[in-house]
Amino acid sequence: MTTIYLSTIIRAPVGKCFDLARDIDAHQKTTTHTNEIAVGGKTSGLCQQGDEITWEAKHFGISQRLTVRITRMDRPVFFEDIMVKGAFKSMKHEHQFEEKNGETIMRDIFQYDVPFGIAGKLFNALILKNYMTKFLRQRNAAMKDMLEKNHP
Repeated sequence: MTTIYLSTIIRAPVGKCFDLARDIDAHQKTTTHTNEIAVGGKTSGLCQQGDEITWEAKHFGISQRLTVRITRMDRPVFFEDIMVKGAFKSMKHEHQFEEKNGETIMRDIFQYDVPFGIAGKLFNALILKNYMTKFLRQRNAAMKDMLEKNHP
């Protein structure tokens, strides 16, 4: 299993950060580099515990679908989504939020396992882990920018 840990400091209240992170419309705006759109389940607004969302995006030049379920939520400090169907063997993404000194620390703990045995592990080590880290960093930077522009 591969785990990616990221922390992003945002100059905005924790509640606004939490809500933007679970906003499906905002998610689509922050992932334009992969043309990610919600195509099934809940397709707009704020996701809630129990919601399923099917995302379609282009990764490595291939159109792919990933369905996730929001399995746990504790507003405004935590939510978790788990892959129900998709290209990974398994995938879990924890979103943690902590307000400190007027800023929010947004933490991602993104865990996944790849299919295809040794070939999958090699692809992960050489390409996929770096790709997923860059994808999450780009999304977080776009969220940070949106939040800080709207919060003086």
